[in-house]
Amino acid sequence: MQKELLLADEAIAQGAIDGGLSGVYAYPGTPSTEITEYIQNSKQAKERNIHSHWSSNEKTAMESALGMSYAGKRSLVCMKHVGMNVAADCFVNSAITGANGGMIVLAADDPSMHSSQNEQDSRFYGNFAMLPILEPSNQQEAYDMAYNGFELSEKLGYPVLMRVVTRLAHSRSGVERKNTKDENKNSVPADPRQFVLLPAIARRRYQVLLDAQASMLEASENSIYNKYIDGKNKKLGVVACGIGFNYLNEIFPNGCEYPVVKVSQYPLPKKMIDKLANECEAIMVLEDGYPFVENQLKGFFESKTIKGRLDGSLPRTGELDPDSVGKAFGKVNTITYQQPSVVKMRPPQMCQGCSHRDMYEALNEVLRSYPDSKVFGDIGCYTLGALPPYQAINSCVDMGASITMAKGASDAGLYPAVAVIGDSTFTHSGMTGLLDAVNENSNITIIISDNETTAMTGGQDSQGTGKIESICLGLGVAKEHLRVFVPLKKNYEEMLQIIKEEIDYKGLSVIIPRRECIQTLTRKHKTAMAAKK
Repeated sequence: MQKELLLADEAIAQGAIDGGLSGVYAYPGTPSTEITEYIQNSKQAKERNIHSHWSSNEKTAMESALGMSYAGKRSLVCMKHVGMNVAADCFVNSAITGANGGMIVLAADDPSMHSSQNEQDSRFYGNFAMLPILEPSNQQEAYDMAYNGFELSEKLGYPVLMRVVTRLAHSRSGVERKNTKDENKNSVPADPRQFVLLPAIARRRYQVLLDAQASMLEASENSIYNKYIDGKNKKLGVVACGIGFNYLNEIFPNGCEYPVVKVSQYPLPKKMIDKLANECEAIMVLEDGYPFVENQLKGFFESKTIKGRLDGSLPRTGELDPDSVGKAFGKVNTITYQQPSVVKMRPPQMCQGCSHRDMYEALNEVLRSYPDSKVFGDIGCYTLGALPPYQAINSCVDMGASITMAKGASDAGLYPAVAVIGDSTFTHSGMTGLLDAVNENSNITIIISDNETTAMTGGQDSQGTGKIESICLGLGVAKEHLRVFVPLKKNYEEMLQIIKEEIDYKGLSVIIPRRECIQTLTRKHKTAMAAKK
C-alpha cells in the first residue's frame, strides 16, 4: 500500500476519493478549507470527474450533498464548526430523510478560537440530530474514517457526522492508503416518499430514526475505532475522545497505567463505559472542545467521581495539549522556553496594498463629521478594521450580520448606520438581509468591499465575482444609489464624495469599492512570469 505524508484534512480528502467519492460540497472556512482544495487539485479526482466546486454557503453545500446522496452517489460536505449553524436546517432534517448514497458531513471545530467567533463543539449537533459521529484520533484514522464512512452511512441508512479539530486538521503524519473503490451507480430511494417531509411522512420517518438508534449503538460498540485498553491501576479510568487519545499516548509513551476507553465513534460505546465505571474508582474524560462526554457520564453515574473540564482537572476553555493533559495526571512539564527578546508580539493586520485599507481610510474620514455613527462589520479580512490603526467597525457577529444589524440599529433611530461586508460574505448570507433593507428602504449605507475572492481563507473563488451589481439591482436597489469606485489613493477625493453623498441620502444605498485582492493578484503575476520562462 502507498504511504504518504498528509495533513489530517488531506487524509480525509484522499480517504474520500479512495472510498468512492462522487462529489464534495463546501464553503471555505478554517480549519476545513484544505479538504476541498486537495480534492480540487487532485489529479485522481479530476480523472474521476469528482465534483468539487465551492458552494455559496454551508446550507447550499449540505443540500447539494444530500441531493447527490438521493441520487445514489457518495458525497462529502465540509465546513468549519460555525458553518454547522448555517447548514443546521438541512442537517437536522437529513436525519429524518436518511441517506441513499453514502454521505459524510465533515465539521472542523476550532477549540481556542484560532480563527473563529466561538469554540462550538459539533458533536452536540450529531447528538441532537441522533446521527452517528466519527472523531479520529490521528491522521491514519482520519483517512480510514473517510474511506469507510460511506459504507457505514449506507449500512445504517443515515448521514454520518465526522468531527476533527484544528490541531489534528493542520498537522501531518504518515498515512497508508487503501485500494480505490469504484463510484456508486445512480439509484434512487426504494421508498419514493422517503425524502418528502410532509408531517404525516415525517412522523413515520422520525419513528424509523428512533428505531435505528439501536443499530447505531451496536455499530459503535463493535467499531474498530473504539477500544477498551486495560490497566493495572484501577484508582482511575480514562475516557479518551478523538485527539485526546493521542495526547494520552504522548504523556504515557510506554502505555497508560490506568484502564482506558478510546472513543472515536459515537454514540458512546455503553458496554465499554459501564465496564470502566465498574472497575475504577473515578473517571477522567479527555475531550477537545466542550464537556460533551463528561456531562453524559455525570448523568449516567451520579455517585461516581467524573473528572475533566467541569471540575478543573483540565482547562474549561481552549484546546487540549500534552501539557494540560499531563498536568491532569500529575505529570508537570518542567521544561520552559524563553521568548527571544527580538520577538515582539504584534496584532494581525491587513496586507500592504489591501483594498480594504483605502476603503477604511476614506470611511473613517467621512464619519468624523458624524459623531453618532456606527459601523457594523462582518466576517472576512476586513474584520481586521476593528484593530488599530483603523478601529473602524463596532460589531462582528456572524456571516451576513452587518447588513441586518445596521438595519435594526437604523430602525431603532441610530444614524448613520453603516454596514461593511465582503463580496463572498455578501453572497453567502448578505443577500437576504439586503432584500429586507430594500423592502423597507432602510436608512442605511451598505459597503460591499469587493476584492473578487474569498481572501480570508486563502483566495478561493468568490461566488459573486462579476455579479454584485446585478444581484443588488435584482433585489431592488435603486440604480442611482448603487455606486462603484476603485479604492486607490489617486481616487481618494472621489471616494470621500461618494461615501458622504450616500450617507446623507435618507434611504438605502449600496457602495461597492472594487479592487482585486493583492495576494491573488501577486500570485497571478508570479504564475504568468513563470509561464514565460
